[in-house]
Amino acid sequence: MLSLTKFNLSSCLLPIPDLSKYDNQQMRPLAQISSENGCNSSSTEAPKVNDASKIMVRSNPRGAERLPPGIIAAESDFYLRRLWGDPNEDLTFKQRYLVTFTVGYAHRKNVDTVVKKFSENFTILLFHYDGQTTEWNEFEWSKRAIHVSVPKQTKWWYAKRFLHPDIVAPYEYIFIWDEDLGVEHFDAEEYLKLVRKHGLEISQPGLEPDRKLNWLMTKRINGSEVHKEVEEQPGRCRDPHLPPCAAFVEIMAPVFSREAWRCVWYLLQNDLVHGWGFDLALRKCVEPAHEKIGVVDAQWVVHQSFPSLGNQGESRNGVAPWQGVRDRCGKEWGIFNSRLRDAELAQQRANGG
Repeated sequence: MLSLTKFNLSSCLLPIPDLSKYDNQQMRPLAQISSENGCNSSSTEAPKVNDASKIMVRSNPRGAERLPPGIIAAESDFYLRRLWGDPNEDLTFKQRYLVTFTVGYAHRKNVDTVVKKFSENFTILLFHYDGQTTEWNEFEWSKRAIHVSVPKQTKWWYAKRFLHPDIVAPYEYIFIWDEDLGVEHFDAEEYLKLVRKHGLEISQPGLEPDRKLNWLMTKRINGSEVHKEVEEQPGRCRDPHLPPCAAFVEIMAPVFSREAWRCVWYLLQNDLVHGWGFDLALRKCVEPAHEKIGVVDAQWVVHQSFPSLGNQGESRNGVAPWQGVRDRCGKEWGIFNSRLRDAELAQQRANGG
C-alpha cells in the first residue's frame, strides 16, 4: 500500500508505479520514482528512514519488511562465542554437522560412549528430560556441548522448538538420536561418506538383526553398504516403493540433510510429541523418496531399549507410567494420520481434484 504525504501534483502528473516488478527487489521511495519520470523532486518530501511513506520490502522475512535487507540476520547457529574481543575472530573452526540426544543422567555412560563416535566436526546438543545438566561436566566433551533442559519432554518436542531450519542452517546433516544405542560398529564420519555416495537425504544406521525389529526395512543386511528397499511380510506393502518396504526410516536414529530437514520440521506437529506415524510420512519431503531415503548397513547400531523417558510418565487409575506413555503414542499416531489425510484431501479439492 502507498501512503502519500505532502504530495504536490501542480508541477507534473506522476503515473502510478507498477508494484509487481518490485516484488523481488528493494523498492524505492516515491521521491526517486518521481525524479526518474521527469518531475521536480523538490515537490515531493523525501521520506525519512522510519517514515511509513517508504514502500516496504515485501521479499524480506515476515515481520522484517521495514528493515533494509542488508541488516537482516535470518539464520543462526549453535556456535559458542566469546564475551570479549573481535566478533570476527570468535570462530577459528566451524562444525559442519549437528548431533542431538535426548538424555537422562542415569544413562550418561552410554551417551558418553556414543558421543565419542562423533568427531570434532559435530556440534553436540543434549536435551535433558530429567533436569540434570551440570552433572554432565564429568565428561570433558560436555563442557563444550549445548545443554537444553525441560523436564519430561520428548526429542520431537525439543526438535520442534529448538531445531528450526533457520537455526540449524549451517549444518550439512542433523542427527536426532535416542540415548540407548550401542555403537561398537559405528563411526559418524564413515557413515556420512556412505550417505553422500548413495545420495541419501534421509537415513538411519542399520539395526542389529538379532534383536526384535518392528520393520524389516531397518534391519542391517550383511555385506551391503546401503539398502533402500526390502520385501516385507505379505500384505504390508501396497507398493514396493512406499513404506514400509521403501522410502522409510524409523524415528529412533534418523539423520537428515539440511535440505530435507527444512521440510521435515514443518511436518512435525507442535502438539504430537512422540512422533509415532511421523516416520511413515517422511517420504513427502524428498523426491524420489525410494531413492533418497535408505538404511546404512555398513555402519550399524544396536537398539538396547533402556527404560528411559517412558518411566517419566504418570501413573493413573492403576496404569503403570510407561503404559500411559505408550497409550499416548498410539493415540498420537491416529491423530497424525487423520490430519495428514484431511490435509491431502483439502489440497486435492483446492486443486480441483
